Amino acid sequence: MPAFFKGASFQDRQKSTAEAKKALLEKFKARPAADDPAVIERDAQRREIVAAREARAAERDARLRAEAEERARQEAEEHAALQARLKAEEEAREADSIAEAARLQLEAEAAIQAKALLEIEKRAERDARYAARKGRKAESKSEQRRYR
Repeated sequence: MPAFFKGASFQDRQKSTAEAKKALLEKFKARPAADDPAVIERDAQRREIVAAREARAAERDARLRAEAEERARQEAEEHAALQARLKAEEEAREADSIAEAARLQLEAEAAIQAKALLEIEKRAERDARYAARKGRKAESKSEQRRYR
């Protein structure tokens, strides 16, 4: 048996239970009625507290929505700036590529012209050699004719 039952008889326990029930009933009866001004005032205060809590929640929701919209706007601006920068970089790479292609084309054309000039010079040298040889042959023939 638990310690609080020691020395207490069944009648004593019954009596204490009845007294506790009676005290609860008196406490319930002592409670003011619903139309009592104190109850009405307390209910009004509770409604004010609930309304203030709802107003704070609405303000917080509005603030959070505004912050989310601001974040979304900033992210959109950053995305647009990034896209613009990437587009500018792509255009710059494309312009560099075009310039490089033009430079290579000019170098190729210059190489072709240099090769053509070299060919022309070689032909001119060869023609000069042939002409000199023909001249020498003609000269030697004319000398041979003179001595005959």
